[in-house]
Amino acid sequence: MQIRSSFPYETTREDVQVPLPDGTKLYARVWRPVTDEPVPALLEYLPYRLSDWTAPRDWQRHPWYAGHGYASVRVDVRGHGNSEGMPGDEYSAVELADGVAVVNWLAQQPWCSGKVGMFGISWGGFNSLQIAALAPEPLKAVVTVCSTDDRYDNDVHYMGGSVLAVDMHAWAATMLAFVSRPPDPLFVGSDWREMWLARLEAVDPFIHTWLDHQTRDDYWRHGSVCEDYSAIGAAVLAVGGFHDPYRDTVLRLVEHLPGDVRGLIGPWSHQYPDRGLPPGPAIGFLQETLRWWDHHLKGIENDVMAEPKLRSWISDSHRPATVYDELPGGWAGDPSWPSPNVTPVSYALQGNPLIVNSPQHTGLDAGRFFPFGNDADLPPDQRDEDAKSACFEFEVPAAVRILGRPRVTLRLRMDVPFGQAIARVCDVAPDGSSTLVTRGVLNLSARHGRDRADAWPVGDTEDVTFDLNAIGYAFPPGHRIRLAVSSAYWPWIWPRADSAGFVLDPAGSSLELPVREGELDPGITFAAPEQSEPLEVVYPATLDEQRPERLVVRDVAKGEWRLEVDPRYGGTRVYPDGLEFTEDALETYTINESDPLSARTRSDWTIRLHRPELAWDVRVESRSEITCDAADFITSNEVVCKDGGEVVFHRTWEKRIPRTAG
Repeated sequence: MQIRSSFPYETTREDVQVPLPDGTKLYARVWRPVTDEPVPALLEYLPYRLSDWTAPRDWQRHPWYAGHGYASVRVDVRGHGNSEGMPGDEYSAVELADGVAVVNWLAQQPWCSGKVGMFGISWGGFNSLQIAALAPEPLKAVVTVCSTDDRYDNDVHYMGGSVLAVDMHAWAATMLAFVSRPPDPLFVGSDWREMWLARLEAVDPFIHTWLDHQTRDDYWRHGSVCEDYSAIGAAVLAVGGFHDPYRDTVLRLVEHLPGDVRGLIGPWSHQYPDRGLPPGPAIGFLQETLRWWDHHLKGIENDVMAEPKLRSWISDSHRPATVYDELPGGWAGDPSWPSPNVTPVSYALQGNPLIVNSPQHTGLDAGRFFPFGNDADLPPDQRDEDAKSACFEFEVPAAVRILGRPRVTLRLRMDVPFGQAIARVCDVAPDGSSTLVTRGVLNLSARHGRDRADAWPVGDTEDVTFDLNAIGYAFPPGHRIRLAVSSAYWPWIWPRADSAGFVLDPAGSSLELPVREGELDPGITFAAPEQSEPLEVVYPATLDEQRPERLVVRDVAKGEWRLEVDPRYGGTRVYPDGLEFTEDALETYTINESDPLSARTRSDWTIRLHRPELAWDVRVESRSEITCDAADFITSNEVVCKDGGEVVFHRTWEKRIPRTAG
């Protein structure tokens, strides 16, 4: 990583409040170049607290953009961080309308040229697309990283129509802890406590809403730009990583957006590609985006639009591991998506019909749904998972390079009305090691569409087809391609209450791989990663860092399995302005190997914000749990907030939510 301290422009930074039409003010931090000429503005718009949580990341990129002639602006969403107002659901109509207002406000500032770009990763990438679909006139270009166009089937809530136990709950619990944090008195003054208490009264756990909508209804259509790609007129650079769950969106945006669009998918996890977090290689992402902004916001003629419409990293075969500093492989360029270089090749399954009734703890070696570059994020050797699945293998006499979404067709018979099918493609080396390449899920009640839940006619046989997540991967000669099919995948997928597996008939079943012809393109290159000088944050060692990132505990006598996950979002840190920030989280997933109704998830958070010079010391403790019976999901959430030793807020939410499609 190159740290840059000298730029074409000197820069300034100031914190401002952005007024909204209803009188609410959003807290913003603005980095600007020192110049008399108006410049374009770049907006990153998030709920994740610019004065503490994202500050280290913000310092890597916003000053860098300012030094290259842009006003780079970071804004907290209403009801979060130091912004006024009440919090709401993610991507609510209010949040998006506020975002439009911020874009228009930026364009009207005397230091702005009237042209605005939006960028962001995850939430910020989502709302960049959604605000672009509302078409505020000044918004000319977007860089969206690790984001989705489909809030139902390509987000943290559902996968293939199945409830995502691993992140539906974990992220709802994370946001419950986030939204319960107070504004910072250093920035908002003495009104901080009044703002905090009013905000807490408006809190309702996201999990209630998300579980209330178990099929793809109007709730999920809102904010899903795939409903009308033509609404987006801004130029879009869509960026993803093959170890991020949102990479399929890049392919769909390249295929469907009507205006200037380019796609870039690297080997990365859920991170900006310049941060150097595993797996690499990292790229000079800020330089790459500067080319995008220069062309679309300043009218500079450069070669950014001469790049292939899709640039993808295709990994060479590699042994299974939970972390890779860098993956072997190279870049491929395609003129469009679907690509004329990619041909679907079908592999027919062989053998007699067999029963697939996987133990409920199948999936413990799935790895993290959102890899962040930590040591235990990625799936380990899949041999144990493969042993709990029905496996079909195909020899690789000559190299097979794939790019895109594999597809499976399975001929199934079920003797119960509901079930789930999970398919994994693995690369099996001559020594038997099994590396997970990609996977997909289908809730069998969603086989006719994600907007409905159709029971399986008991005893009938049907063919079902579903896609796996996109991947770029090269299988070498002498290896085997393994398709593994299971009926359970905990804790990614919440088990069906009445599932008894299914009978899989290989006759009529197949695996279809998107085989890419042609060589890699050595002409696709990127500058070395570069960032502005980091914020001088101190990370003191704490006892919780001794805890394993992922720990599996088995009670042999009871047949019970427990997965404990430390998400390690940031840990304890001390900021240059004196803020002492302590954060600890633990996620627990428990199941009995023979009982789908034993599934239980729990998330515990503890946060302390302390400013010794202001005698400010607040704590937030939250607990969130989901259990189930045959009829309902049973949720329990609790938040305790303390100002010093005083409990100023304590609330518990208990709710039963009918299991409809989930």
